[in-house]
This record gives sequence, structure tokens and C-alpha cells, in this order.
Amino acid sequence: MTAREQADEVDSRPSSLQPVLLLGLLLPAAAAMCYPFRHRIYTAANPGVSPLPAPNIPDPQAVSVTYRPLLDPFGTAATGLAGPGAGSTARVLALTALDEHADDSLVVVPRPDAITLFGLSEDELLDDDTAGLFIPGNLDAALAYLETELAIRERSGVTHARRLLLVADCAQEADRIAALLKRHPGAVFAVLLGPWTGDQATVDDEGAVQAPPAVASTLPSHLPAMSRTEARDRLLKTLAQQKDTRKPPPRRRSISRRG
Repeated sequence: MTAREQADEVDSRPSSLQPVLLLGLLLPAAAAMCYPFRHRIYTAANPGVSPLPAPNIPDPQAVSVTYRPLLDPFGTAATGLAGPGAGSTARVLALTALDEHADDSLVVVPRPDAITLFGLSEDELLDDDTAGLFIPGNLDAALAYLETELAIRERSGVTHARRLLLVADCAQEADRIAALLKRHPGAVFAVLLGPWTGDQATVDDEGAVQAPPAVASTLPSHLPAMSRTEARDRLLKTLAQQKDTRKPPPRRRSISRRG
């Protein structure tokens, strides 16, 4: 083969590739043109069904998070309650302490308040083996127990012990309760009905809560109502479960370890 023939062969090669290149350019364009037609055929055959999955767009309401403080009966030293929903809120706080904090706390409810809040009878739960709950005869007896218990801890140097929660109508003992709370911060707390002179949350009959900042930080803006009947059932059920799962601690001395 002469040099000229070789040159002609080389020159002819690009022209032989032109149909292949042209076909490569036409195929994507044809596919793009055919897609709307195929889309129309699929839609006609499947009315109301999209051939492509709908994008997963999150529901703005579903992802919206509104902060609600946890219900914590130990969130502040004294939770004063007033208004038509005060009794219901006191029940909820007392049961929360019994349900969620029974391992490291003791709820003290004077007998008159146990009758008013939970519908207990005069002689109900008189035995001293109810874990997490102590029902003295009246408010004076309840405060005397708290004062004695906390004085023993103070003299013996106890630094880690069960938190004490008083749930009661403060009646004429507001000053005595305030002095107890001030002397033993972090050791004793109170949920108080009646003429409490400190900060109070007002709870209406729908459960809406209005409170100063110190109390509002421990309560949600709305609480569900709880009747005496429901509260009594829950109280007895909780106490029965505690009896089945643990040995009740003695009442008259601190269950603690020395710091």
C-alpha cells in the first residue's frame, strides 16, 4: 500500500464514525421526548396514581416542638396552690412523688388532707408499712415528725437521705412551715393548699395554670383534672405495688448514709 493510500484510509475513518456519534446524540433526545408520552399513558391507565413517589415533605405541625417543663414535686421548696383546680394539682403532685420518686423520698400527708384529697376514711392505711407514704394524725403531728427527723439528720451529720415532701393545707402553720423549709434547703419540700404566704400557682377548673416564675418553672401550663375517686384508686394501686417490690423503710429514723 502506497503512502497516499494509507493517508486516504486514515482520512476515511472519522467519516465512518459519524453515524455512531449521531446516534449517540439522538438517543437521549428521543428518550426525553418520549417521557411525557409515557407519563400520559401511565396516568391514563392508572388514574389518581402518580408514577413517581411523592416527596417526603415533613408536616410542619408534626415537627414543631413546644417546651413543656416536667412535673416535678421537688422542683421548688414550696409549691403553693390556689384556685378551683388546686386540690386536683396537689393530688397529681403527690402521686408523681409516689410513682416516680418512691425510692428516695417520703410523702407526708396529714390525715385530714388524705381524707380531703384522696377520699381515705379515718382508719384507712393506719398500718405503718406503706412504703413512701406517711399519714400522721394532723398537721401538727406531721410538722413535729419532719422537725424531729431533720434535727436528727442535722445532729448526726447525715448528708444523703430521702427527700421529704409535705402535702397539706398549711392552715395556721404557714410561718412554721416556712421556717422549716428555710432551715433545711434541699431536704424538705412542700405542696401547700390554704393561706400560704409565699409564691402560689392559681389553677382554674379547666387545669390552666398561672404562676410566678419560681413556681411556673416546675409546672406545665395545663394540668389534667384528677378526681378524688381516681386519685384514691391510683394511690392504693401504687402502694400495693410498692409493698410487692420492696421492704418498707422504718418511719422514725432516717434511711440514709453518712456523708
